[in-house]
Amino acid sequence: MPKYIHEHKGYPKFTWDKDTILNLLTRVSVLQGKVLGKMQQFGFGVQQEAMLNALTEEITKSSEIEGEILNSEQVRSSLAKWLNINLEKETRPSHHIEGIVEAVMDAVRNYEKSLDEERLFGWHGVLFPTGRSGLHKIKVAEFRDSEISVISSKEYKEVVHYKAPLPEKVHKQMKEFLLWLNSEGNENPLLKAAIAHLWFVIIHPFDDGNGRLTRIITEMMLARSEDTSLRFYSMSAQIQKEKKEYYRVLELTTAGELDITRWLIWFLECLERSIEASEEIIGKVLRKAAFWQKNSAEIPNKTQREIINRLLEGFTGNLTSGKVQKIFKISQPTAIRMLNDLVEKGFLEVRGAGRGTHYVLVGIGVS
Repeated sequence: MPKYIHEHKGYPKFTWDKDTILNLLTRVSVLQGKVLGKMQQFGFGVQQEAMLNALTEEITKSSEIEGEILNSEQVRSSLAKWLNINLEKETRPSHHIEGIVEAVMDAVRNYEKSLDEERLFGWHGVLFPTGRSGLHKIKVAEFRDSEISVISSKEYKEVVHYKAPLPEKVHKQMKEFLLWLNSEGNENPLLKAAIAHLWFVIIHPFDDGNGRLTRIITEMMLARSEDTSLRFYSMSAQIQKEKKEYYRVLELTTAGELDITRWLIWFLECLERSIEASEEIIGKVLRKAAFWQKNSAEIPNKTQREIINRLLEGFTGNLTSGKVQKIFKISQPTAIRMLNDLVEKGFLEVRGAGRGTHYVLVGIGVS
């Protein structure tokens, strides 16, 4: 009896309950349109800033799901160059991060372009520039030639959650997948994005990096569904919040039969929540734009502008003079002087006392 979805006769002819997901598909599609419509009311600069925030989250959270922590400031700086945004404070990105950003931007900007093996291998290559995953040498920019399983350890025992198709089947299955992905069929584009995500996970065509490539492909398919390269929400950020359930539903689906209704519902509901969460990202950008439109002339100092920007974007923890000193590599007296100047001008307010002294934006409530 087949144990995994790819072992069933008829694979990959997936089935689903159309009536069950119809309303959900419509609801998410309407939500996508609302976000795009809202952002089109604002200027190009505001749109680019919102994209910078959303894509920074997308890239950092996609890697975080796999346990790799990327430097968000480096990701942001690399993205800013692609989006022609001048940051107050730039951080030189590593070649590794520049490569990942390039892959994501290729997927998003060239969403209409066919995805072939060469393009996919290029994306895989930037994930593993040294040819290694951790200490292990892996096949890079080519499909695997060994068996692969998804395994975890529980109470000193290995638990096999999934076994991918045998390596000799990968080339044929990927050819079929890419042909379907690039075809102009009658599938709802959101439905196609959900199926693409699952199907690539099922094949697991590479030694490593399959999860991150899945999410890059998903970004491309979501851009196709909206017919625009503008990105204002991050599905990877939402998946990271719901990672346990994400893996649970994937395991149930890949170990099930060809009916993938359960997966489609979860994917679309997760996408819905990620779009709803974009209100926070967009809100920060609009608040920042409004602030500088009103106060730009009064804060000409570059470091002070960056201090304000970090607070507007949601600074983690309390902003202290010590943190300002470390972040901007300035002396403690200079940090205190700059902060007190912003207090005197009415932009910051002092809270706490002694070692607990910190600064918040006046009237905005962001610490």
